[in-house]
Amino acid sequence: MPITAGPNAAGPNTARPGSIAELKAVAQPPEVRGRRNAEHWTASLYLRRLSPYVTWVLLKTSISANGVTGLMILTGWATAAALLIPGIAGAALALVLGQMQMLVDCCDGEVARWRRTSSPAGVFLDKVGHYTTEALIPIVLGIRAAGFPFDTPDDFLWTTLGLLLALVIVLNKALNDMVHVARANAGLEKLADKQGESEPSQALVAKLRRAARFVPFHRLYHSVELTMLVFVFAVVGLFIGGVLADRILLVALVPLSMLALVGHFVAIMASKRVRS
Repeated sequence: MPITAGPNAAGPNTARPGSIAELKAVAQPPEVRGRRNAEHWTASLYLRRLSPYVTWVLLKTSISANGVTGLMILTGWATAAALLIPGIAGAALALVLGQMQMLVDCCDGEVARWRRTSSPAGVFLDKVGHYTTEALIPIVLGIRAAGFPFDTPDDFLWTTLGLLLALVIVLNKALNDMVHVARANAGLEKLADKQGESEPSQALVAKLRRAARFVPFHRLYHSVELTMLVFVFAVVGLFIGGVLADRILLVALVPLSMLALVGHFVAIMASKRVRS
């Protein structure tokens, strides 16, 4: 009879799950599936239905949860590298790899929960994976927009825009982590991952935030959405030229990212997340 890895059990669990249902009960508890911010929409839509089967295979190996996170990081970097392939081929490969990265991202936590090996190192590596991937994709988009070979100094405009977009995306991601650091340094308790914690207390900001949900451009800067956009514009590029399509996308993303950054900052300052 299989040993069930209960959430309150002590010590690492070396047993293997006896069934997918047993694995799901431990690796996908309601508090995980119900998280408001920590789950990407692709996970809620379909990846969490696939991930237990991949986790099942991983648990038959000796790979650690941090090792799985390492695979996630490498998959993310490969996603960005795929965009170095010109035209729709690179965009299609990046689209597939972007989904694979999110699938592996689901699995590392499931392996850690089953084996009871969750650690700060795993959280840190997860952050490294997402920060670096979401910085590398816009950098490579700038290279795509510049075309091959580069003409200097004219094409430096596009690579510079790619770097600028990467910087803004990283800053936007860092704002959420800055909130946690600020609360920890102030001796406040950790924020619960639920709706009310991030709702702005000022009426005007709250209305603007709700309005943004109808045009959620602020959600375009995750690796999944970025690879989707690059693929869509690569299809458009079949008709207007790939380099031109990449340039149009890059020019549109840069100002929208700045608007998202400012809006995110204002929403945080207007919420109780940074209030004692």
